[in-house]
Amino acid sequence: MDIIRVKNADEGGQKAFEIIKNGIANGADTFGLATGSTPETMYSYMVSSDMDFSDKVSVNLDEYVGLDGNDEQSYRYFMNQHLFNHKPFKKTYVPDGKAEDLDAECKRYDDVIADNPIDIQVLGIGQNGHIGFNEPGTSFDATTHVVELTESTVNANKRYFDKVEDVPTRALTMGIHSIMQSKKIILMAFGKAKADAVKGMLEGEVTEDLPASVLQNHNDVAVIIDEEAASQL
Repeated sequence: MDIIRVKNADEGGQKAFEIIKNGIANGADTFGLATGSTPETMYSYMVSSDMDFSDKVSVNLDEYVGLDGNDEQSYRYFMNQHLFNHKPFKKTYVPDGKAEDLDAECKRYDDVIADNPIDIQVLGIGQNGHIGFNEPGTSFDATTHVVELTESTVNANKRYFDKVEDVPTRALTMGIHSIMQSKKIILMAFGKAKADAVKGMLEGEVTEDLPASVLQNHNDVAVIIDEEAASQL
């Protein structure tokens, strides 16, 4: 793992963008993308750049079950607002949270990933060590699946909703096995709340109890962390 220490989230987003830019210069065409506050600064640098993504493909990590792409809390809406409306891609994939048959949607999304091998996967990390919505206890062999969100994840996401009862309790997520197939991974973590998870990811044992620890087994990971997130190392 390449540990990149930065002052703050803005500098972290700039570093992540530089890796994306260098990846494209070296032939990267397909990007696994993440939502949430962590990658926002990276998307800002992508949007403000003069780069053209119209021949690139994106495959997003996850989506809430029950929300369609027009819902302001959906991850499709987030991606449109923060990136796709400003920098169109050739094709953008996000799981369908409104799919009537969720098992079939998981199979469809696995096919999408198989047809579009990911060159660079962007990740955040949850306070409990989740990547995507792969909560503690998720098998490292998991592909796309429906997950029941833990109480800590629901509480972490409630700031985006009017009240905690509005937070979806299930999501569709790319599995850990699929994430690990990516050629390169960028994981960003900012803030003191992520310090324990970062320490476990980098210095703890590889265990399904802390899903991000599996990244120790990947051969090309850039971990971008600010001073607070690195404070337990």
